[in-house]
Amino acid sequence: MAVQDKKRNARNAALVLDLMHIIIGILVVICAALAFLNPEKNQILFPVIFCLAALLNGLNGRYRLLSGTRNKKTIAAGIGQCIAAVFLLAVGIISAISIWR
Repeated sequence: MAVQDKKRNARNAALVLDLMHIIIGILVVICAALAFLNPEKNQILFPVIFCLAALLNGLNGRYRLLSGTRNKKTIAAGIGQCIAAVFLLAVGIISAISIWR
């Protein structure tokens, strides 16, 4: 029974990750389209795009870190995505500060 529960949890985690990819991807596309149609009016969307990208990379990194407990390549990829998430979050914060100043 314990093996079946682990398989279900892995499938549920993958399903949640896929749903988050779809939702965040749609939000990024909508924000990007609006931001590039009228950049002066919708300039606040640029930090939102960076923060959504950071969220997506953070979720991917967390999933890889939790799923690759014995595979060093998967753990390294998860760490790399977490670092990319921190970088994108920093870029989002810096762009928000520069827009609001």
